[in-house]
Amino acid sequence: MYAKRSRFLTVMLTLGMAFFYIPMILLVVYSFNHSKLVPVWGGWSLRWYGELFQSEEVWSAVALSLQIAFVNATFATLLGTLAALAMVRFGRFRGRTLFGGMLVAPLVMPEVITGLSLLVFFISLNQFIGWPAERGFTTITLAHITFSLAYVAVTVQARLTGMGQTLEEAAADLGAKPLKVLTAITIPQLTPALISGWLLAFTLSLDDLVIASFVTGPGANTLPILIFSRIRLGLRPDINALATIMILVIAICVAIAAILMFRQHRADLRDQQMAGTKES
Repeated sequence: MYAKRSRFLTVMLTLGMAFFYIPMILLVVYSFNHSKLVPVWGGWSLRWYGELFQSEEVWSAVALSLQIAFVNATFATLLGTLAALAMVRFGRFRGRTLFGGMLVAPLVMPEVITGLSLLVFFISLNQFIGWPAERGFTTITLAHITFSLAYVAVTVQARLTGMGQTLEEAAADLGAKPLKVLTAITIPQLTPALISGWLLAFTLSLDDLVIASFVTGPGANTLPILIFSRIRLGLRPDINALATIMILVIAICVAIAAILMFRQHRADLRDQQMAGTKES
């Protein structure tokens, strides 16, 4: 019975992984297709990679997306951390329930509603105070911060709840001021959550299409918007080449992270063995 269940789970896992990765493999293969028609194989070629690297429109979109993602991740991490500290460390305060509900609302709010509401908000601001004069980098960044900080806040809040306050209380009893406790005790313990939140916010910003399409303006196309606009006109081989480069970059980042985690794991095991040897 156990063997049958194990075989069934193995088959289902294999089918699931194949369903996920085979389309990516096909995309990579067809990025080397010489033919201009994506479904028609015309032989191996680097033609579309050459055209991709000569496209100013693509690299302008890449640069804009990276700038927005970096600014968004930085400010979302800062604001999300402050919000998490308020929820976990400030105890009960008036409006705490409302604040917590508003904080996590972007997690469950449909992106279409979020994008539409932000568009109306920016249009109203322009009518009343004349800002923003045009929609682009600033409006997209503000929109991304609006929903990204919720993800950061949840991540940091979980870490704060799990690590307790023992060290912070001990430092305070020894005369450390609140700012010193925050910088010397709390922030170092939060570092893994801060890094995770920053990377999550960065990824969400790079991946966003729906909200950015509402709050962007002429000449301010992020990479997802550019890809979507080109796909609507039909499949293009240079988009396959761009997607292949993105897959390669992500694979390299994942490999580096895996190597670092493996080395850290080995270092922890070595420390545990040394500690056991000393005790014996």
